[in-house]
Amino acid sequence: MSSFVIEASGLSKSFGSTHALAGVDLSVRQGESLAIMGASGSGKTTLLHCLAGITRPDRGTVGFHSGAGRVDVTALSERERSRLRREAFGFVFQQGLLIPELTAVENVALALMLNGMPRARAEEYGAGWLAALGLAGLEQRRIGQLSGGQAQRVAIARAQVTGASVVFADEPTGALDSATSSDVMGALLDSTVGQGRTLVLVTHDAGVAGRCSRIVDMRDGRVVAERVPA
Repeated sequence: MSSFVIEASGLSKSFGSTHALAGVDLSVRQGESLAIMGASGSGKTTLLHCLAGITRPDRGTVGFHSGAGRVDVTALSERERSRLRREAFGFVFQQGLLIPELTAVENVALALMLNGMPRARAEEYGAGWLAALGLAGLEQRRIGQLSGGQAQRVAIARAQVTGASVVFADEPTGALDSATSSDVMGALLDSTVGQGRTLVLVTHDAGVAGRCSRIVDMRDGRVVAERVPA
């Protein structure tokens, strides 16, 4: 099996006359935490979406390696990519994108129920993840009854509960104050790379990026630098 979990080659993507990606090559190692940085409009979120199979690039390929072998993500149909995202990938976004009408445990369990797990068992698993992320006793609270940091921990639990081997995070601490951001980033790292999983995140925050094992910098749709935090 390849030591890389994701290998992208020659990724290009345009939206009208805007060239979001201009020939990006990037490999992500199993078990690493990779931060993608760059100014607004540099292409970092588009790159994340292509790596995760959310967006299909105009040109180039994305390969995903798992125990079952290599999958060419770019060659999959929309339905196949949707299934891959449900089963192998987890997602954490800036605002969490949680369902406010559901409780914390229901939000987490939903990811399992979509994969066919019975509700009672899914909620039991979900509660276990919430407890592991410091939210024991808050399972029945709705999202509006949680702090920003607590809500992001719910989002992290939802991203992990299916056993995702890769978690993609887009500005996961962007809406949080610095102290809460540090706590949430710690929880995200502990529950991903701390468990042998892989984390790929987009951030503007140098402090957040500095806690990852590798940083790539983007400008004008290209990777212009790669570095290891001091």
